[in-house]
Amino acid sequence: MTITARIDTDAAAAPALVLTGSGTRPRAVTVSGRRASSEGRLTGRGVSWTARVPLHAARWGGGALPLPTGAYAVEITGADGAPIDLGAELADDVPATMTPTMRVSLSGATLEVRPPIDPAYESAEGQAALERRYATRPKSGRAGLENAVFFESFYGRNASCNPRAIDRELARVAPGVTRYWSVVDLSVAVPDGGIPVVEGSPAWWRARGSARLLVVNDWLRRRYERRPGQVVLQTWHGTPLKRLALHRPGFDPRRALAVVRESLRWNVLLAQNPYGERVMRKAYAFLRRPVWVEGYPRNDALRRGGGGDRTRRALGIGEDERVVLYAPTWRDDRDEIVDFLDLERLAGDTGAVVLVRGHSRTIPAGSDAHGARIVDVTAYPDVSDLLVAADALVTDYSSVMFDYTATGKPILFFTPDLADYRERLRGFYFDLGAHAPGPMTTSQADLTAALTAALEEGVLPAFVDRYAQWQDMFNARDDGHAAERVVARILDQRFVDRA
Repeated sequence: MTITARIDTDAAAAPALVLTGSGTRPRAVTVSGRRASSEGRLTGRGVSWTARVPLHAARWGGGALPLPTGAYAVEITGADGAPIDLGAELADDVPATMTPTMRVSLSGATLEVRPPIDPAYESAEGQAALERRYATRPKSGRAGLENAVFFESFYGRNASCNPRAIDRELARVAPGVTRYWSVVDLSVAVPDGGIPVVEGSPAWWRARGSARLLVVNDWLRRRYERRPGQVVLQTWHGTPLKRLALHRPGFDPRRALAVVRESLRWNVLLAQNPYGERVMRKAYAFLRRPVWVEGYPRNDALRRGGGGDRTRRALGIGEDERVVLYAPTWRDDRDEIVDFLDLERLAGDTGAVVLVRGHSRTIPAGSDAHGARIVDVTAYPDVSDLLVAADALVTDYSSVMFDYTATGKPILFFTPDLADYRERLRGFYFDLGAHAPGPMTTSQADLTAALTAALEEGVLPAFVDRYAQWQDMFNARDDGHAAERVVARILDQRFVDRA
């Protein structure tokens, strides 16, 4: 059998990989990657067949979006159930083809998906030229800036967190403001009305250089040259338990210099609570500039409630199911999510559906977990939806602990590597064991027992007082109106104008 391939770029439909072969039609043709896959539609009988595999995919009940950047295996299952080796049967490789949503090529059985950036711009020389153009633009003052906001969340891997909540409130009260979203590729869904700009593209450099306000929740990547009148609001992405920036173990002068340079880019810092303000000011040497202690906009949804049933439906979970969210933080010494738990066994022993949420830093390297009653939601757009939908949270050292307690629902800690993480990897700002608002466990059996009880009882009686003290310390400003306050200050200080 000889199989020919092409990339269909018909503007009326999603780009597709089209395979044509002779003989009996295969049973299935699939393009499979770490975080997404697409099933082909097969036609033809007898002497030839054709498979059309869309290079877009729908997840979480939303519309179809381009496949995320990465390598995909093209898998063909023959009519007899045996695999067909595309690499051995392929007549010719397909060179890189540009579409409005991606750049795609096929070599043997591997499909490579890249962001839709012209190779001339994507090269080191091309990026250097765009950077020079960005950095040397005439500085025409505030009047030359666009009444726009440039949003970026977790380096463009999703459109979530505090920037997303600020976007939604800004769209409500100031719809005339243009809202750009920095994304790694067009698989990232941006809020309604937002304009995605792919990192490194000419449009990305232009939007970053012309928007009056930048709202980001992590370090600004690449070169940043502030234009007169331009403001950076750093929302950060969690109250810190683990040591940050200048406070991380092992003093490194180069890292310290990088931290100070980065913090000098920020005009305003957002903090969830007074404790977070104190830590962040010192960790980032952010000493004489304003910190807005307004609660976290991303937590408004947790206090207002609602939306949990919608999220469960999108994940294919029944109304009467118990739902546990497992959300460990990332580790400095590994790229993928930790594997300390047998998640399928946890689901079976507790009778719950287990949602698995890796840190944003684990998205590129990791792959979706699979198993009975397991749903991998690492690539789900916004963790706030998951926190609302979950009946209980299991975490370790993630800052999600400070958010989830705004719900009043039970939280449990699974910390088998506590000593190593605390003493070698990062270190803590306070003794978690002495203040944790839920049980800290180190074995699967102990976690299962505590989680089973929490799913029945809610916050366990032994932790009711600690939970209330924790809320007073960390959630006092998480009242459901943080985004309103932050956007009111943005407009009051004329970082952008309503119209």
